[in-house]
Parts: sequence; structure tokens; C-alpha cells
Amino acid sequence: MSRSASVDASDLRERLNASHAPRLIDVRTPGEFETAHIPGAYNVPLDLLREHRDEIVKHLDQDVVLICRSGQRAAQADETLRNAGLTNVHVLDGGITAWESKGFEVNRGTERWDLERQVRLVAGLIVAVSVLLGAFVPGAQWVAFAIGAGLAVAALTNTCAMGMLLARLPYNRGPSCDAQTVVAQLVDPASKSAQAR
Repeated sequence: MSRSASVDASDLRERLNASHAPRLIDVRTPGEFETAHIPGAYNVPLDLLREHRDEIVKHLDQDVVLICRSGQRAAQADETLRNAGLTNVHVLDGGITAWESKGFEVNRGTERWDLERQVRLVAGLIVAVSVLLGAFVPGAQWVAFAIGAGLAVAALTNTCAMGMLLARLPYNRGPSCDAQTVVAQLVDPASKSAQAR
């Protein structure tokens, strides 16, 4: 499998001002997307993209730039799309974090914590509570061990089971985002105007 092609924030901004601008696909949760996204981006959460990749790929005939918070989920989306035969894909290097650090425009909505921050909070709380409980409940420290091992596996595989579970919480869902709506927006960009604003 070929390695992800990346594009930095400054280069992407120039490309967006060109006559043949790439299509922006933001693979974060709808809640994260609602908090802040690049104007004109389509929200196609990673799990939805994986599940409906063949249907989505049919409507991605121009250059595509994948966006997430830091680039990790976008790299996973890149692999999914490349495995489906799409070769005109790039990943925004550093994700929306890099875009915002350059001072480039974003559309803002309801403020929510990004998924990575939620994972750190939940994992940290579980470890702290299990260590404290270990003083009273024999074996509770094994919960902390399991979380630590899970985080190590997440780093090695560049996936995160806890993040995927947290993404399903109502807090992270934000506006509805289903395959039918996403495909309709890709076919007719005018139909996404309500989501992008």
C-alpha cells in the first residue's frame, strides 16, 4: 500500500483559491465538526466512511483532502479510500489544528471537546480510580493495566477503540450525519449549505 500523500495548511489554502479546488472531507465526529471546520468541508465521520466507502468513492472524482484534528484519523480514512481504488487523496498535515494555528478561516459552532481530549480524560479517570480502589478491592489495579495496554495497542496500530466508543455518544454526534445525507451532499454541493454554515 502506498504511503499517504500530505498537504500542508498553506498549500491547501492556495489550492482552495484555485479554479479546480479540492474537495475537503472532514472525518471527525459531527460534534467536532460543528465546533470548528474549514469552510466548504463535508463532514464524513471515519466510521461512516469505512462502512459506506464504496458508495462514497463513486462521488469523489476530483482531488480530495482529508481532514481531522491532527492527521491520524485522516490517515486511516486515506488508507480506506486508497484500498477502494481512489488515488487522488491527500491528508491535511497536522489537521485542523495546523490550519487554525496559521490563523486561517474556520466556521465555528457549539464548542465541544475534541475526541483525543475526551480519550485522555476517560483513560486518566479510569486509571486513577482503579489505582485508588486497589487499596480496598483486590485486583482493581488490573483495570489500570488493561487501560495502559489498550493505549499502547492504540499507539502501535494507530487506532483507538475507546475513541470509537466515545464517538458514538450523543455528545459527539452533533447534527445528524448519515450515509444518505453525505452522498446527497457529494452529488449536489448546494444541498450541504445548511451543514457547512
